[in-house]
Amino acid sequence: QVQLVDSGGGLVQAGGSLRLSCAASGRTFTTYTMGWFRQAPGKDREFVAATSWSGGSSYSPDYADSVKGRFTIYRVHANTSLLQMNSLKPEDSAVYSCAAGASGRSKSAANDYDYWGQGTQVTVSS
Repeated sequence: QVQLVDSGGGLVQAGGSLRLSCAASGRTFTTYTMGWFRQAPGKDREFVAATSWSGGSSYSPDYADSVKGRFTIYRVHANTSLLQMNSLKPEDSAVYSCAAGASGRSKSAANDYDYWGQGTQVTVSS
């Protein structure tokens, strides 16, 4: 049974940092893209960042423009993704969910991901 467990959310002041973690189990995700999406109340789910397989044990990162330079995604190993979030802003507040999808698909399209975590709340106070 495939399962993604995301964690690490919380309440932080603007300018602060949080690190989210996504642990996948039930299969090996070596060639899978692992991404992060977020959804704020009343808004559509949006792409945040992803790591996609680029051969061997290498992964390439991609970021939404809104988080470039502030967020960093790491692929610790095939089944674990970390999202380091620095210089957080109130507009970053949302439920963040990790996801995994087969390689070769869009990294930013939620519909191209096969497996999802349950989500973790991030709240940034001003």
